[in-house]
Amino acid sequence: MKQKELSAFPMGEKNVAYAKYFTGQSYLNMLSLDQVVVGNVTFEPGCRNWWHRHHAKSGGGQMLLVTAGQGYYQEWGKEARELHPGDVVHIPAEVKHWHGAAPDSWFAHLAIEVSGEETSNEWCVPVSDEEYGRLK
Repeated sequence: MKQKELSAFPMGEKNVAYAKYFTGQSYLNMLSLDQVVVGNVTFEPGCRNWWHRHHAKSGGGQMLLVTAGQGYYQEWGKEARELHPGDVVHIPAEVKHWHGAAPDSWFAHLAIEVSGEETSNEWCVPVSDEEYGRLK
């Protein structure tokens, strides 16, 4: 799959604002900042974000709608789940997780912030090359 064929949503610019929390290159296009926060996140092959959590006093969390390519989602202490277009991932608040592209595929998803009270993100540690290498 060529990068241009990825998604109906524009890829956006290099994800400079969050680059320090990614291994590899990602791109971000914020589709909505009103009512519901939605970002189109595109990952080059092998790119993944760090282990992280979405905190909330109540509500909160994140939902991923996979739009293109092949990727992975993993919760701390569980096996990684392979992702393909059309997959939906519901991530409750406080669940430590990561998501990103397969080693040989571009990957894109819509990241939807679930509304909540007193929400914040906590970036933890990178997904190690050893952890990521076990997915092949």
